Amino acid sequence: MSTSRTPLELLAPARDAECGKAAVNHGADAVYIGAPKFGARAAAGNPLRDIAELISYAHKYWARVYITLNTILYDNELEEARTLIHELYDAGADALIIQDMALLELDLPPIPLFASTQTHNYDIEKIRFLEQVGIRRVILARELSIGQVRDIRAATSLELEFFVHGALCVSFSGQCYFSQAATGRSANRGECAQMCRMPYTLTDSSGNVLANNQHVLSLRDLNLSEYIPELVSAGVTSFKIEGRLKDAAYVRNITSFYRTILDAVIEGQPRLKRASSGRTSLSFRPDPERTFNRDYTDYFLHGRRPDIVSLHTPKSLGKAIGKVTGVSADSFTLDTTEVLRSGDGICFFDDQDQLTGTNINRVDGNHIVPNSPAGITPGTVMYRNHDHAFLQLLKSDRSMRKIDIRLHFSETGDGFRLLLTDEDGNEAEQELVHIKEAAENPGAAQTTIETQLTKLGSTIYESMEFVAELSFPVFIPVKDLNQLRRDAVAALDAVRDGAFPRRTASIVRNEIPFPRASLDFSANVVNSLADRFYRCHGVKQIEKGFELQDNHSGQVLMTTRHCLKYQFDLCRGKGGQDEELFLSDGTTKYMLEFDCGNCVMKVVGP
Repeated sequence: MSTSRTPLELLAPARDAECGKAAVNHGADAVYIGAPKFGARAAAGNPLRDIAELISYAHKYWARVYITLNTILYDNELEEARTLIHELYDAGADALIIQDMALLELDLPPIPLFASTQTHNYDIEKIRFLEQVGIRRVILARELSIGQVRDIRAATSLELEFFVHGALCVSFSGQCYFSQAATGRSANRGECAQMCRMPYTLTDSSGNVLANNQHVLSLRDLNLSEYIPELVSAGVTSFKIEGRLKDAAYVRNITSFYRTILDAVIEGQPRLKRASSGRTSLSFRPDPERTFNRDYTDYFLHGRRPDIVSLHTPKSLGKAIGKVTGVSADSFTLDTTEVLRSGDGICFFDDQDQLTGTNINRVDGNHIVPNSPAGITPGTVMYRNHDHAFLQLLKSDRSMRKIDIRLHFSETGDGFRLLLTDEDGNEAEQELVHIKEAAENPGAAQTTIETQLTKLGSTIYESMEFVAELSFPVFIPVKDLNQLRRDAVAALDAVRDGAFPRRTASIVRNEIPFPRASLDFSANVVNSLADRFYRCHGVKQIEKGFELQDNHSGQVLMTTRHCLKYQFDLCRGKGGQDEELFLSDGTTKYMLEFDCGNCVMKVVGP
């Protein structure tokens, strides 16, 4: 019977190298970071030298660094992308997250390829195909239910990665053309204008207003923290936090939060293990509500729910802290158990359902003096969207990640040996040539040896056991003990570097049929190599990508499982009628189409 254990990976975002290091320090088994170009967040690209620095740091803990290169590419960019991929591989990158199938036609180094969520990894047939052409992992569509995840796990041996926290795209990823149509900025090219976060007026075919100037497409943030054991059981092995535009404070808080959860799951199941080395000792208590959030949803994990959208604001609400019980000319009282401080930011919805914010100038118990009390009335629910003390705590955070080691100190023929063994089974030893001088104070000498050899504070290691095997108590100068420790630690660092389990993978060139014989613009084919890829796999008709088309009239700009008929109780399943609905931003009117058989809504351009 196999005794191998399945590694579970906590995957955190890195806006830059600083955020990436923060993620590693707070327990991430892997981080994903934008390449200098061609990442799906154009504003989150990083210089190659910074990426190399992050890779070097992460690999100390056997944590991995994945590079997002998941835009679609034009023909004149393919060679630059190929060169960049080789440079990233040479820098030690552990995988590429990609969208454009043209990359599978290039001469690439043996770097594992992960299919981005932008490839809309939703149906089993497509996922099987991706496995057969050499993709190592699929980042599953966020719209999937837990049952669908289980079905995919049963049908493929690919690694399955799933988003568990952060902002949600309302559209099927990779199939949103709203931004391109409205502004000329392509979401598939990393330049999304976030049209889904804008306010719209929803009307029916008779012109009746169902929602006036509301954020009807703006989803709450995802939080699947309570369902991690269920996702593990369903076959997910990489748990992804969204947020490549978030700051280091957010990364520290959310990574720590999920690290604690995953560790608890692993602790209870001997068949599971962490995907990297070391453990983090936290200097704060993580709390997802105390950094950026738009309120939370579990989306479609357990079926359709009515509370997935944030109608009145696309901004961060933070944490609900209580209700206003009284108001005076320049202050108010709040029924809360939270400790509030001057400098905190608070917000609330006024009587027009508009989000209004202010800062706290002074606090006296539950008596709050804000910078501006306008709009605050008794019964108002108050939120704290800037927790000054918590953010300062995160900024000055002293959390540390350490790798457990055992130290064995013994004699040799002409001196002493220090053997270090880490939690992964790596060993390194260093010898000290030294006379064996009996100690005048045996107890103090033994204490000095252990104290100096286990003084690992400036390293990535922590002593979990020290054993000394000596024929008699000896005196060794502190400077010699310190040098022996430093040399042994350097030797262990080198052993770990050499033993790092770097993965490789190759593209499998074949003619296995793609599940469909024709592709419309949602396949995002905008270059000749992607066209060649699909034709080699039996596709006969390929429509050019949306970005290459001049006329977008009447085209589907967005496909989503978020349904406004369901949201406003107009669903046929709730007794609603088959009537057209429209969205307007004040200048442009968009028709909504409803595929009720598949429970899907489409936004259609004018």
